[in-house]
Amino acid sequence: MSAERYPGEMPYWLRMTIKIFSYAVLIGLALAMFIPFLWSLSTSLKASGDVHQWPPQFIPDKPTLDAYRTVLTDVPFPRWFWNSFFVATVVTLANILFCSMGGYALARIKFPGRKVIFTIILATMMIPAQITMIPVFRILQGVGLTNSYGGLIIPFMAGSFGLFLMKQFFESVPAELEEAAMLDGCSRFRIFWNIILPLARPALAALVIFTFLGNWNSFMMPLIIVSDPGLSTLPIGLAMFRGEYFTDWPVLMAASVLIIAPVAILYLFLQRYFVEGIAHTGLKG
Repeated sequence: MSAERYPGEMPYWLRMTIKIFSYAVLIGLALAMFIPFLWSLSTSLKASGDVHQWPPQFIPDKPTLDAYRTVLTDVPFPRWFWNSFFVATVVTLANILFCSMGGYALARIKFPGRKVIFTIILATMMIPAQITMIPVFRILQGVGLTNSYGGLIIPFMAGSFGLFLMKQFFESVPAELEEAAMLDGCSRFRIFWNIILPLARPALAALVIFTFLGNWNSFMMPLIIVSDPGLSTLPIGLAMFRGEYFTDWPVLMAASVLIIAPVAILYLFLQRYFVEGIAHTGLKG
């Protein structure tokens, strides 16, 4: 006996066909996006002479870790890794604090000029980053913060996108929670810290991923701000593996894999909160 159908409803077999086709397309796209990373991993396990083999081999005949040994011993890679990790972590923690406080103030506290300030913040998101590079450098040079961790951290401790993200999320939190807390005698800061902020974990996870990833992969600003090799970050160090006349591809790919690993692990831990945070802040399509 066939299942009852509502008028206009698609047949069961057609719905299943569309679902299977959709999943097949999504799996194919996911694999296509993952292949470059797998190829980088494969190249990093090859000897230098095997890279240009024809036909190319996806799985090396004789895997070797020589490229990883070169990266970890012949260049100051651990120092670059520490610089990137320290700068990205401090900037991320600062954004969590300042963007959440600023976003809450813009979403909940009615003060003169609030809409104008928010409009200006949104307007700054339309300005290309390349336009602000030289002014930021001149300011840092004027206060003596070039060639320092301060120069890599202070200009990026809060951002317009983070403020926008947190404001949008806080506006989705029911105002009745705060009203009930005020009736119990809670101060504004205690409401924010003990009630609102714990509810903002999805948005904070999205902010952590965007901020950490942006600073971890940042190349131009660190290149402009620091010239001391001891303060170089991973993207700057990675560029040094590319020679003018010769590039040791296994070494370059080994460094790339080591750079990708931390952000991939971070995303795996926070992906559930990340998707939920995007869904609550009105950034979804």
